[in-house]
Amino acid sequence: MPKRVDHEERRTQIAEALVRVAARRGLHAVGMRDVAAEAGVSLRLVQYYFQTKENLLLYGLQHLAEGLGARVMARLRAAGPDPGPRAMTEALLTESLPTDEASRNFHVVYTSYAALALTDPALAAQPFIDNPNAAEDALTGLLQQAVDAKLAAPGTDPRTEAISLLAMSAGLGTSVLVGQRTQESAAAVLRHHLDRLLPAQDAHQGRVAPGGGAFG
Repeated sequence: MPKRVDHEERRTQIAEALVRVAARRGLHAVGMRDVAAEAGVSLRLVQYYFQTKENLLLYGLQHLAEGLGARVMARLRAAGPDPGPRAMTEALLTESLPTDEASRNFHVVYTSYAALALTDPALAAQPFIDNPNAAEDALTGLLQQAVDAKLAAPGTDPRTEAISLLAMSAGLGTSVLVGQRTQESAAAVLRHHLDRLLPAQDAHQGRVAPGGGAFG
C-alpha cells in the first residue's frame, strides 16, 4: 500500500526550509529552487504546493508567526500553570529577542519580510500587517488586565505602552544581531521598562489564564 502523504506536514517542511535559507542568505536572494534543495524535495513538488514564489512567501510568513506563538506559549507553560500579566508580557517580548537559533532565524527573516513588504503590495496587504496587529492587540489586552487589577503603574495607557514595548523589543533584537549589545543587556533593558510599567507582583495576584488572544 502506498504511503499516505501528509500535505500539511510537507508544506511545513518546505516553509521551514525557506526560513533556514532566508536566515542564511536573506529573503530577497531565495528562489524556489533553493528552497527545494534545502528541503530535500524536487522543485516540481514545491511548485505543486505553492505554484508561485509569492504564495510560498505568504505561507512562510504565517509559519513564522505560528512558530513565535508556539514558543511564547512554551515560555508561559514553563512559568507555571497560571501566570499573571507580567509573566505573559515578558514571555511575549523576550521571545522576540534573538537568544537561540529559532528566535534568531525569526528575527532575521521577519526583518527581511518587512523590507520586502515595502515594495511588495501583496505581501504588505496580507499577513505582514495582520500579524503585528494581532501581537499589539494581545499585548494591549494584557496591559489592560494589569490596569484593571491595579497592578500597573498609575496613568498607564495600555495601547500606547504596547506599541512602545513591541517597537523597543524589535529594535533591541536588531541591535543584538548586529553586535551592538549582548542578549543579556537587551533583556535587561526590557525588564527595566517592565519593572516601571508592572511593578513586581505577588505570586497570587493578577492571574491570567494563558491560551487566548493571538497565541492560542
